[in-house]
Amino acid sequence: MNPIIRPAPVRRSVTVRADPARAFEVFASGMDRWWPRSHSVGTSPQRRVVMEPTAGGRWYEIGEDGSECLWGKECLWGKVLAYEPPARLLLAWQIDADWRYDAALLTEVEVRFTPLDEGGTRVDLEHRDLERFGDKAEIVRPMLDSPGGWQGLLALFGEAAGG
Repeated sequence: MNPIIRPAPVRRSVTVRADPARAFEVFASGMDRWWPRSHSVGTSPQRRVVMEPTAGGRWYEIGEDGSECLWGKECLWGKVLAYEPPARLLLAWQIDADWRYDAALLTEVEVRFTPLDEGGTRVDLEHRDLERFGDKAEIVRPMLDSPGGWQGLLALFGEAAGG
């Protein structure tokens, strides 16, 4: 029997000066303001990022021409599994190791917003279930944990939320 090796989740945190409600709003419904246009899965330049504000909602991008994605006008990234303002957001990340939407893949991105006694909010992000990338998990994990991955994305979010 071969042992199962599970890659560690990617965990990143940032502290912002905004209260949890504002931080949650900037992260979720304001994602289009801070998500870099270079982080796109579409074939057309990214025009907009959308996260529908409800459990079961879609998480996707819209290309500039609106028609370049192979699966329709919207390039899905995943879906919203839990939408609990101002404390918690749970997303299904369904982008595979080749940066394409895969309906059969589901890794989780959980974001928690914790008020600080001195004011502001600590935002903790965990991207887990990385073993579901299969034999590419060890390639994907360092990318997600790099300055171009969640580390840099949380920094951009922090600036937008009042870092």
